[in-house]
Formats: sequence, C-alpha cells, structure tokens
Amino acid sequence: MKTILKAALIVTVLGVPTMASAEDMKMDMGGKAGTPADKAFTASMQTMMKNMDVKPTGKTDKDFVLMMMPHHQGAIDMAKVELQYGKDPMLRTLATDIVKAQEKEIAEMKAWLAKN
Repeated sequence: MKTILKAALIVTVLGVPTMASAEDMKMDMGGKAGTPADKAFTASMQTMMKNMDVKPTGKTDKDFVLMMMPHHQGAIDMAKVELQYGKDPMLRTLATDIVKAQEKEIAEMKAWLAKN
C-alpha cells in the first residue's frame, strides 16, 4: 500500500500521469489483492492511472483539467472503499469530506472545460 500512496503522491506533485501505469500498480501490489478492500483499492488505482493517461493538447490549463478530473475521481473511488470497508471514525469522516470536496472540484473543472 505504501508504494501506491507514494506513486499517487508523485503523480500529484509532478503532474506526470504516465509515470506509473495500471500494470505497474498491479505489480506493486504483488500482482494480486487479498481482501475485498485490497481488490477495490487496486481497481480504483488502475482505473485512475488509465484515465489520467491523457495525450497532451499543448494547452497547459486544459491538460491540467483533463488529468486532474480522473485523479480526483480516483480519490473519490478510494474514499468510497474506506467508507465501505473501513472502521476508523476519523478516517470515515475524512473519506466523506474527500468525496464531497472532490465532487465539487470535478464539477468546477467540467464547467471550465465547457466554457473553454
């Protein structure tokens, strides 16, 4: 799990969606997932990485939005795994807040895309 979190942080900080592929994520998890939560986290990361693999348009603002929307959706999907399987009240509250904030930001980015 540490490897996935590191990869997600690197992608977030550097904005380089092609750093790690969905297959890399699977390999970092040992090629398998144990619990239902493990499987759900792996699936969410693979989907996010696949969807962040956007061909650059040469327009920084547009590329940022096109890559950040799936990144945010990945955060939502991971937070929903926590809500489904997690037990810690503080983390469940954090996951709820993440879903709300990321959905709002995705809506803002979609509105920006529609205007631009």
